[in-house]
Amino acid sequence: MVSGRAVTRMQNPAYVLPGATASVARTSEERIASVAAWREAPSFSDAERAVLQLAESVTRLADRSQESVPDALWGEVAEHFGEKELPALILTVALTDFFNRINTTIREHSGTSWG
Repeated sequence: MVSGRAVTRMQNPAYVLPGATASVARTSEERIASVAAWREAPSFSDAERAVLQLAESVTRLADRSQESVPDALWGEVAEHFGEKELPALILTVALTDFFNRINTTIREHSGTSWG
């Protein structure tokens, strides 16, 4: 189960898909909102589901009972993304988590800007 904060973080696919900013502009609000229920939502491709699972696995630290990214999940993600894309995905997830942890600490709500 994804927490409310994680849902807010994950609602913009540009956070987890490098270069996705242009495609987000063409993505319906309904599809973006369905990220919270990505396992059940029919609108995600196998590649998108693999990335969402990767992001969730890397992000959810407290309830980890196995390796952060099991070999099977890594293999699934690697089926869809190449050697240059995989590090970009990991960095994107890690940076998003980093900024979300800062925002949580200072009680800055998602979607607002610093300044």
